[in-house]
Amino acid sequence: MKAALSIETMAATRERRLAEAVAEERGRLLRFIRRRVADAGDAEDILQDVLAEFVEAYRLPVPIERLGAWLFRVARNRIIDRFRKQRPQPLSSLPGIAGDDADAETVLDDLLPATERAGPEAQYARRVLVEALEAALEELPPAQRDVFIAHELDGRSFKDMAAESGLSINTLLARKRYAVLHLRERLQGLYDEFDAR
Repeated sequence: MKAALSIETMAATRERRLAEAVAEERGRLLRFIRRRVADAGDAEDILQDVLAEFVEAYRLPVPIERLGAWLFRVARNRIIDRFRKQRPQPLSSLPGIAGDDADAETVLDDLLPATERAGPEAQYARRVLVEALEAALEELPPAQRDVFIAHELDGRSFKDMAAESGLSINTLLARKRYAVLHLRERLQGLYDEFDAR
């Protein structure tokens, strides 16, 4: 009888710890996802997928080390999977892509392998390039990074950003252009390596 109570107590303690971990990490994880996914519904779906995977993994006999890192890695993978399923929109078709050096503005469209290319090699190349892009974005000054992410990833217009920030559209365009030039320079070698294969 004592053994059964002990097992029940251990199970209850384990479930309580699971609930505490979910409650502790949920808000931070949702903010992480929302910074990368514009649609609130998609972000919530991704969060639920991550938490469901966490619950499954938590119940396995092998403990999860570094819970936060594990959750954010799973979230990043789910975000990438979600973007992979969507048909990409060429950057050149987005509003605000114009100017004397318009080809410099299409860096993502040029650098990421098309999803139409079948096979694991193209998927691997895309994943590596997306990770390199994330690292290159972190190198940018915050003002340039924010404008680039808001326009390219969140789909916000320069007009809306200018109204919200009080900055001129030309300032925002210049910041984005500097970001694009940095990203092109930073990622070109990696892209050339994959393109040569």
